Amino acid sequence: MTTIHPSILNCDIAHLADELDRVTGDDGARGADGIHVDVMDNHFVPNLSWGLPVVEAVLAHTALPVDAHLMICDADRWAPAYAEAGCQVVTPHAEATTAPVRLARELHRLGAGAGIALRPATPLEAVADVLGEFDLLLLMTVEPGFGGQSFIEPMLPKIRRARELVGNGGLDLRVQVDGGITPQTIERAAEAGADVFVAGSAVYRADDALAAISELRQAAFSHRNDTCR
Repeated sequence: MTTIHPSILNCDIAHLADELDRVTGDDGARGADGIHVDVMDNHFVPNLSWGLPVVEAVLAHTALPVDAHLMICDADRWAPAYAEAGCQVVTPHAEATTAPVRLARELHRLGAGAGIALRPATPLEAVADVLGEFDLLLLMTVEPGFGGQSFIEPMLPKIRRARELVGNGGLDLRVQVDGGITPQTIERAAEAGADVFVAGSAVYRADDALAAISELRQAAFSHRNDTCR
């Protein structure tokens, strides 16, 4: 199933409630499938965004599932709080997690899905043996930290290998991509095997956010990998 999760990193944070409403469908129009919240601590990545209070504000305003992407150090310590707050999926980085399996099981115990994210240079082999513990694998297609970057094309083989790992292992695991997603790049990412797409600039810089989401969804759906159907 192809799903689109707009990232609020690219929204007008001064009007957060309105920006959430912009991507929520109404009157029969399908909107976003979830909201992606990028949490950054200015240590793991060279940028500072927001933390748990903003995530709680998002959860209080929208009925859409919230997907928390934790670009923070010491994720083992901080990630459970996002599950307790009500996020549907909590995704720390493998590079910032000392006990990923233990953390995944704790997130599940708290009622959240467990994700694991990889920087572009981190090989799939870092998590291949434990993917069965997770619900979502997030492959960064830009260097994490800032929105508006261009898609890194050499990540496409990595997406294909991830899809092969999922298929060969019979895993119930979704493959998410984040960074540089446009109507053009989403086609290639979908062909490679991704099925969850984070889009920031492509949605929030559009005059009609719902139309932008629809265009992205259609582009991904029409080029989706057969094994994702």
